[in-house]
Amino acid sequence: MNPQNGYDVEDLSVGMSAEIAKTITDADLVLFAGVSTDVNAVHMDEEFGQTTMFGGRIAHGMLSASLISAVLGNRLPGPGAIYLSQSLRFRAPVRPGDTVRARATVKEVVPEKSRVVLDTVCTVGGKVVIDGEATLMATSRQKREAAGK
Repeated sequence: MNPQNGYDVEDLSVGMSAEIAKTITDADLVLFAGVSTDVNAVHMDEEFGQTTMFGGRIAHGMLSASLISAVLGNRLPGPGAIYLSQSLRFRAPVRPGDTVRARATVKEVVPEKSRVVLDTVCTVGGKVVIDGEATLMATSRQKREAAGK
């Protein structure tokens, strides 16, 4: 692993994985609503949330999904990687107080294009709440060396 650039594409292999975990707080919902401008009452108002099929407030889906971005940008491939695409399937709600585990696992490496495809999943208590696939451009040691950097 390159400490400034994370894993170079040459260091990645199928099956490598990394994860992070975060407990979602009321403050996270308020802050995410402020940044995203998504103030849907199902996220912000417990009384309203109780009238929905969820029976209470739920976290923004993209708040939980953002933890995937944290794994990719901080751990695997890590710093220097550029997000190219992400598919997401929202499987179950996340509630304030839930601990979300986001995991990325290398599915395919395309060294000639400096690309890596990863399976991505978020779970709460072992239950899948989000799954999908990400494609990133990873840093390349060969390309850096060829450029004299």
